[in-house]
Amino acid sequence: MKIVRYQTSTGQIADGRLHADGRTTRLAGEILGELTDTGEPAAVAKMLAPLEPRDIICIGLNYRKHAAEGNQPIPEWPVVFMKNSGTLQHPGDPIILPRRLKSDAVDYECELAVVIGKECHNVSKADALQYVLGYTCANDVSARDWQMKYGGSQWCRGKTFATFCPLGPCLVTRDEIPNPNALGIRTILNGQTMQDWNTNDMIFDVPTLIEFLSGSTRLAAGTVILTGTPHGVGGARKPPVFLQPGDSVTIEIEGIGSLTNPVIAEGESA
Repeated sequence: MKIVRYQTSTGQIADGRLHADGRTTRLAGEILGELTDTGEPAAVAKMLAPLEPRDIICIGLNYRKHAAEGNQPIPEWPVVFMKNSGTLQHPGDPIILPRRLKSDAVDYECELAVVIGKECHNVSKADALQYVLGYTCANDVSARDWQMKYGGSQWCRGKTFATFCPLGPCLVTRDEIPNPNALGIRTILNGQTMQDWNTNDMIFDVPTLIEFLSGSTRLAAGTVILTGTPHGVGGARKPPVFLQPGDSVTIEIEGIGSLTNPVIAEGESA
């Protein structure tokens, strides 16, 4: 099932089921519990990110060709960092380029996002996918200057500016994606394809990541895991290609859909 979260014209927030013919019907229940399709047309005024994440855990350098384009060795263990919940952005809403803490090097990163559906702790790789609610598209927006130069030798500052984690357009339940490591994934910037690869290039596949992240650690239901980006990021290009006001960036993942966000500078209106 493809699940969307939306706002009605009166401001109510609800979940819906997106059908193959483009219809959306209202779902009753809770996304982290039981959902039932009422069959009633959904009164969608605005599309929202498919959930409010409990935690956002991110993996760096998880595609072989991405590590190679940055002249980085293949990591022995997953490289982990975090985004806070304030980075969440909805489909169609703007990515905001920081100006108070100014960045001139904001980059795109298409990523498969894994949504944990029930608490997991010390989960085995063999059982890991049973803890997944579903998958969605993510853009791990990154201020490279703050990530590499000004962030105190860790990545969180450059990854945690407001709007730096667009999610959407829907959450696809795990039964529709039996193998998350066999999906085409792309970034399109102003109509030009910048990243175009496959999740089979992950160094640590989705079950391995869940096993590792849940090791001696409790992952709450609603945790979102960003699984890394393929090669083609703007910062690795010669010359670099960074996001500018007026840009439009789209993340596409096979079987999920397209997530598009415009780009503005902080203090501007979309």
